[in-house]
Amino acid sequence: MDLTIIRHAVEVDHGIKRVGMDFLKHRAAKDRVRLSADLCAQISAELDRLGLTTIPRTLPTSENEYVWVILKDSILGEITQVGAAVALLDKMGMNPVPQVFEQHPNAKRNLV
Repeated sequence: MDLTIIRHAVEVDHGIKRVGMDFLKHRAAKDRVRLSADLCAQISAELDRLGLTTIPRTLPTSENEYVWVILKDSILGEITQVGAAVALLDKMGMNPVPQVFEQHPNAKRNLV
């Protein structure tokens, strides 16, 4: 699985790039017929190894969807990681600011 081209594209675009799941699948496993949840988990792990994160955090299994790929070391990447941590705390019932997801329901859906 070689996703380094995506890392370079994200760096060129100032730390964020919109990428189609069909492109990710093609770069990760050209021979795969469909984009399974298992392959999405492998792609996420490889992106993480390359210092990248995504929104939504859980990659969709539809090849027609798009995701934002973000450089973790960027300001936006750090904000995304903080938001994901708050979403995880919310999922565990320990959110220190529970009203934040009441006001921003799309954020919660994409950060978990």
